[in-house]
Amino acid sequence: MFGMLRSLSDGLAKTRKNFTDKIGELILGEKIDESFLDELEEALIASDVGIGTASFVLKDLKERFKRNELSSPAQVKERLRQILFEILSARSSAFTLAAAPAVVLVVGVNGTGKTTTIGKLANQLRAEGKKVMLAAGDTFRAAASEQLSIWGERAGIPVIKHKEGADPSAVVFDAVSAAKARAVDVLIVDTAGRLHTKSNLMEELKKVQRILSRELPGAPHETLLVLDGNTGQNALVQAKMFNEAVGVTGIVLTKLDGTSKGGIVFAIYKELSIPVKFVGIGEDIEDLRKFDPREFVNALL
Repeated sequence: MFGMLRSLSDGLAKTRKNFTDKIGELILGEKIDESFLDELEEALIASDVGIGTASFVLKDLKERFKRNELSSPAQVKERLRQILFEILSARSSAFTLAAAPAVVLVVGVNGTGKTTTIGKLANQLRAEGKKVMLAAGDTFRAAASEQLSIWGERAGIPVIKHKEGADPSAVVFDAVSAAKARAVDVLIVDTAGRLHTKSNLMEELKKVQRILSRELPGAPHETLLVLDGNTGQNALVQAKMFNEAVGVTGIVLTKLDGTSKGGIVFAIYKELSIPVKFVGIGEDIEDLRKFDPREFVNALL
């Protein structure tokens, strides 16, 4: 546990610096007052937790301050830790795949690390003893299926693919048939991240979703949205867009090791009620981590 926390802490170094350096200057003071709390709110907003989340946090702190329940910056920091943990604990971050075959539909715009995330997740599931198959449903991006195939070859995981420009729904249909025939435990479906218009992309994803549910009742069992942590508040816009179209069950937040905007995790939970299920904190295969709210908050603070 200690080693894992230390690694997560290293991965969140840039976010922590942005988050706690600003807040830490206030916390190190000797007293708190209304001005202190106002500055703390500004620091939270600057740390990309979002205006709504910052307002929620400060409402709690100010009410406790007025009731004389907070009298020192150290108490404010501890209450802040509790609030942030409560925000992240409001929705379960468990990644459960009880069905067989269980289908994981992975969506997101190009450049977020979607295909790499699929490769890492597939490797982890295989290491847990699961029989995994990949479906190269992004037939529009040049070399997308080849990139997925490389991941598959590395781990000895079969990849169902068609030629570039093929109908993604046809790929998904074949993949489900193959998964059932080969008694696969988990089928992970890659999807397009960009078509000519946003509406085209969403309609294509809905079509893929319909094929999955028709061929395998209950599928997809998880719909994971991959977001680039560097995009900050823009990630929130993407999450709203994909959730409205396909009903996202969980977020994979990548590239946290390279960003100071990891505070967006709190905005996603508070404003959209979508749990983060995985975080990417590096390039190595083990750097895709199952999300643990307490570890995240402790590593951040």
